[in-house]
Amino acid sequence: MIRSSWKVPFVAHHLLAKIAKVKKTGKQETIKTWSRASVILPSMIGTTIAVYNGKQHVPIFINEQLIGHRLGEFVPTRNFRSHKKLKVKTSGQKAKRK
Repeated sequence: MIRSSWKVPFVAHHLLAKIAKVKKTGKQETIKTWSRASVILPSMIGTTIAVYNGKQHVPIFINEQLIGHRLGEFVPTRNFRSHKKLKVKTSGQKAKRK
């Protein structure tokens, strides 16, 4: 759902503090965060943010094309394996699931 245009984009305050600290030092550190709902702002460009997907932190390099999106959009929480394959027999019997 889209947030109203008159509201300020949501960004976790602790995430902004970490980004400001990394920008000030000038080091290329990966920032770990659990805040998937935070919106990517122009001040985040050039940083690497590792977003938690429920199992591990997945790093994302922030560039200009990601501005306005949420961090959680780029880190899927569910992995699709595949549907079960049907084993087809040639002797006229019905196919059985494996």
